[in-house]
Amino acid sequence: MSTPAAGGTPQLRRSLHLSQLVVMGIIMVQPTAPMPPFGAIHQAGRGHVTTTVLVAMLAMLCTAISYGRMARVYPAAGSAYTYVGRTLHPLAGYLTGWSMLLDYVVNPLICTIWCASAARALFPGLPGWTAIVGFALLFTLMNLRGIQATARTNLVLTMVMGAVIVWTIAACLRYALGQPVVNWTEPFYYPPTFSWVTISNATSVAVLTYIGFDGLSTLSEEVENPRRNILLATVYTCLIIGTLSAVQVYVAQLVWPPSEPFPNVDTAYVHIARKAGGEALFQVITWTLVVATVGSGSGAQLAGARLLYGMGRDRTLPASIFGQLHPQTRVPANNVLLIGVLCIVGGFLISYEMGAQLLNFGALIGFMGVNLSALIHYFFRERQRTLGHLIPGLGGFLVCGYLWMSLSRSAQLAGWSWVVVGLLYCAWLTKGFSRPMPRFEAGEA
Repeated sequence: MSTPAAGGTPQLRRSLHLSQLVVMGIIMVQPTAPMPPFGAIHQAGRGHVTTTVLVAMLAMLCTAISYGRMARVYPAAGSAYTYVGRTLHPLAGYLTGWSMLLDYVVNPLICTIWCASAARALFPGLPGWTAIVGFALLFTLMNLRGIQATARTNLVLTMVMGAVIVWTIAACLRYALGQPVVNWTEPFYYPPTFSWVTISNATSVAVLTYIGFDGLSTLSEEVENPRRNILLATVYTCLIIGTLSAVQVYVAQLVWPPSEPFPNVDTAYVHIARKAGGEALFQVITWTLVVATVGSGSGAQLAGARLLYGMGRDRTLPASIFGQLHPQTRVPANNVLLIGVLCIVGGFLISYEMGAQLLNFGALIGFMGVNLSALIHYFFRERQRTLGHLIPGLGGFLVCGYLWMSLSRSAQLAGWSWVVVGLLYCAWLTKGFSRPMPRFEAGEA
């Protein structure tokens, strides 16, 4: 438990263990992460969902290693904003943080939109505005109670989703074993449609399965031994999510062969659940995806609030608003409330698809910045010139850059508009760039 700083200002409390951090990472990404985009990955990969999920895991592991290594160097709240700002340039760090705000703020927003849509599908008479406001308030209340309360909630969510995943896997295997002929290798390799171009294009979609793991680095000041545990938790999260996702999509492809079209691509996995386990599993999977999205949305809001806190404490954003902690719960309550309001407003203004594209724009900029920072810090400045320090940073930067350039034109236009607004604000903050950007100073060693 931390002590107040001089003047009685509350500080973040280092209380999270490695196991709690891994659970929070799994919830941020979602244990059921491959289920919602299953149809899109299946369509892009022409049936090679399992292969592309595994390839995407290798690509994201490079970025996860870079995040963990930079957390060793700078164990402070702020994530990519801190790493890029201190390693490359404060202005680059500010623009990275500004871009990452799209990821952290839009993520709970699209979760709000998706949950509201699912609720209206389950309860047709439910007013749309009620669902949007209700889920935005739920995310906000979950994050106002303190970090330990959030950790306990995440543990319960993980256990529930784990039980449903086990049921789904068992149902799919039982269905497959009941068939006269089963092609056990077809989910990895389907000769009629296999090509490296197809695998490459589908991998850019499959990467969405892992979006969210970077949020762990924003909790560095609330973790015991962050120099060790952030790296381990980030890598463990990617490995666990990747392995679990590969199993989920593998058994699903045993039930639904690549040559058979889906009634609705957007809800492909729930149709597989109905085919394998009947109406009961179909209903449970639908509800589970709602619960998983609630966990993911609240986790993203938690990470976004701490990113704003890092920027506010550094006075890059107004410290009187963004750089404050609640004296009892030790959470940046102002930031949590602000993101909650944005979820409500945005839920009425933009579509899920546009929100997802904006999320990718911001996230991939952050990923590129962190990979480049890790490469420069360890390989060049520290002269640790080994393949172990070259491949993760360089490979992660190149892969994320390729995916970023593959975003749609509308996403690029909206994303760059956000960057321009950030540049204008930065110019005003620094009096036309005549003053240096404020540097982030960690409150604890």
